[in-house]
Parts: sequence; structure tokens; C-alpha cells
Amino acid sequence: MSVDLRTTYLGLELANPLVPSASTLSARIDNLKRLQDAGASAIVMQSLFEEQIEHEELQTHRVLETGAESFPEALSYIPDMEEYNTGPDEYLRHLEACKRELAIPVIGSLNGASEGGWIRYAKLIQDAGADALELNVYFIAADPDVSGTEVEQRYLDLVRAVRESVTIPLAVKVGPYFSSMANMAGRFVEAGADGLVLFNRFLQPDIDLETLRVDPTLHLSTSDEMRLPLRWIAMLYGRVSCSLAATTGIWTAEDAVKLLLAGADVTMMASALFRHGPEHLGVVLEGMRTWLDEHEYASVEQLKGSVSQSNVADQLAFARSNYMQMLVDFTSPYDWREIPGSVQT
Repeated sequence: MSVDLRTTYLGLELANPLVPSASTLSARIDNLKRLQDAGASAIVMQSLFEEQIEHEELQTHRVLETGAESFPEALSYIPDMEEYNTGPDEYLRHLEACKRELAIPVIGSLNGASEGGWIRYAKLIQDAGADALELNVYFIAADPDVSGTEVEQRYLDLVRAVRESVTIPLAVKVGPYFSSMANMAGRFVEAGADGLVLFNRFLQPDIDLETLRVDPTLHLSTSDEMRLPLRWIAMLYGRVSCSLAATTGIWTAEDAVKLLLAGADVTMMASALFRHGPEHLGVVLEGMRTWLDEHEYASVEQLKGSVSQSNVADQLAFARSNYMQMLVDFTSPYDWREIPGSVQT
């Protein structure tokens, strides 16, 4: 039986649900071509960081200004600021090259630091030809004087401002740390989001015990981390009017299929591709096709959401009953119930 793997994400008709997520893999055209050849149905470019652009511009400005009063004649040998590539130009040129070289949709990714920056760079990414834009919102609410309500409003104002500034489809990539994720999901859609990417992997810092400095070491995700987006996609499926993308912890065909069953429109990968290379995406794609065929699904659309919260007999399975059952059923070698003749005290 021929399986139809097509899906729709942000209004884009895609050949299958596998999309490489924003990462440095997209920094090279040859990597992107390998991903496309392996079966990627779209690509999310690595994020353009407003803070990085500002830092580079500031550093260049300091270099040009150093010693200006002592050696003014030396400035005649230094190009004007306009000649330095300190802005988003390199990113935009790369995006344009991706559009020329690839036959699949290219989704830009933006991580801003100010409302003006989000709007400015969103417009530039749209003008460079991106098929859609992902807002990579990474905000740590560390100020004790800022309430949860204010934090939520900051997110919503950002989405609304960008939505009013661009016309291409807009996805919002967020973390799970809202007091009511389901409520925020609906409010994101009201603010103009065409899709939600669940979830942004808020990387945690470590401490180097030798240098006593904060260590920003990156650890790749694991399949276990897939369970968090699986739960929320299952609970949001059919309850929010937008596309749902799953990201974090997707390594295998089984991981991807589970998320599609929960209700995801696409499943995004990065860590597995870093570990195994771009061709691993083809392995996952073939495994997905085999699973659907063996379980007599004719298409991804038939599969999608069939084990979401609204479609299972026990609708609390993704909520409290799941929590209780896991704790009650779990055993270990040190559990008194596993030791012959033991008595609970």
C-alpha cells in the first residue's frame, strides 16, 4: 500500500512531517541540500539574534573609535562603518541563497531583544524571501518585580506587533513555563500566531568546578524529552485553531509517529541530526512510512490526532490519571514489594 505522508504546516503544503529545526546545521548550503535529499519537507534556518548583531556593531564601533583623538590621521586608512558587515546582511544573503538553491520551503527564525528589533528584522526576513517566520522567544522571567501577568502580556504584545508588520505565516516557539499553557496557546492564536512550536528547549547552565564559572555546555536532547510536547500537543489538538509543531527529543520514527498520533502537524529534529548526520532524517522518514504501512494507515492525515486527548477513552490520561498511574505502578530493585518476605513498615 502506498502511504501518503503529506501534511500542512502554517498553510504550507509539505511532502511529509519531518522538518529540521533551527540550528547551526542550516549555516551551510551543502548541509541543507543533504537534508533535502534525505527527505526534509522544509527547513527552519538558525535564528538571527538581535543581541549578537548589536554586540558586533558595538565592538566594531569601539575599534574604530579607539585612539581617534590621538591619531586622527590613522582614520583615513579605516573604511567607513557602512563597509563593515556587522548587521543582518550575512544572514539575509544566506536566506536568499537558500531560496535559490532549495526546492523546499525555507522558514526564517528570529530571536529579538526589543520590540523594535523584532519588527525590523521580521520585515527584513520576509523581504529576503522566507516562506514563513518562526519567532524563537527565549525569555527568562528573572525579575521578582515582574508578575506572571506582565510576562504573558509581553509575549502577546510581541506576537501582535510582529503579526501587524509581516504578511507571511507566523509560528511562535515558546517554552512550557506558563501558569496556564492551554490558555496562553489560545491567546497566542488570537494575537496572530498561525502555528505554535512546542517547546523551546530552555538550555540550563552548569558550573565548572575547576574555574568556578558558569559553563554554557550544550547537551543534546534525548527521546524522553519528547514526552512534554507530546502531552501538550495531545491536549491542544482540536482546541486551538493553528498548526502544531513538535520539537525536542525526536530521534526515531517511533518518536515522530507518537507525536503525529498526539496531533502534531510536523515534527522537528536537530539533536539526532547532529549526532547521526543529515542522512539520519531519511532513516526516520523510511521508518515512519513502514510503520504507517504495517499498521494500515493510508495517510498522515488519517493518523494525525487519533490518540489526542479528545480522541481517547480516558481523557484524563494526559493529565492527572497519568501522573497517579505512573507513581503507583513504578517499582525498583529497592522497592520493599520486590523483596521476598519483606513487610512494609
